[in-house]
Amino acid sequence: MSQEIISTLNDLVETLKDGEKGFTVAAEDTKDASLKSVFTTLAQERAASARQLQSVVASLGGEPEKSGSTAGAVHRGWINLKSAVTGRDDTAILNECERGEDFAKAAFKKAMEKSLPAEMQTVIQQAAQSVQKGHDQVKALRDQHKAAST
Repeated sequence: MSQEIISTLNDLVETLKDGEKGFTVAAEDTKDASLKSVFTTLAQERAASARQLQSVVASLGGEPEKSGSTAGAVHRGWINLKSAVTGRDDTAILNECERGEDFAKAAFKKAMEKSLPAEMQTVIQQAAQSVQKGHDQVKALRDQHKAAST
């Protein structure tokens, strides 16, 4: 397998690890028990998807990525800053989570546009569907919080 495929998969692992960490921070920052539960579940889903891609990388003879990206660390820092400034406002936290999921969706879309073997496409598609579902869930919750606070 080519180094390009391994690199593409590892980029997606980084993206998923960033999402896992971002949702973990969001779960810690919210005071709303139902949001805490949603964020915790989404963090677990991102971790599971990352593990799946890591195992594919290892099966291809590559070294699986184990951490998130520098850009993700900056994003997580922004969540921390935003929540501190806004007094842990759930709408602001949801906005940041949606922004992170938008980034993840774009990363998966870019990966799926590459010419990859069918079995890789399937694994990436499954993770992308999980990201899309999470994005839609966060967006709906954000819209609910916005409507409730106006």
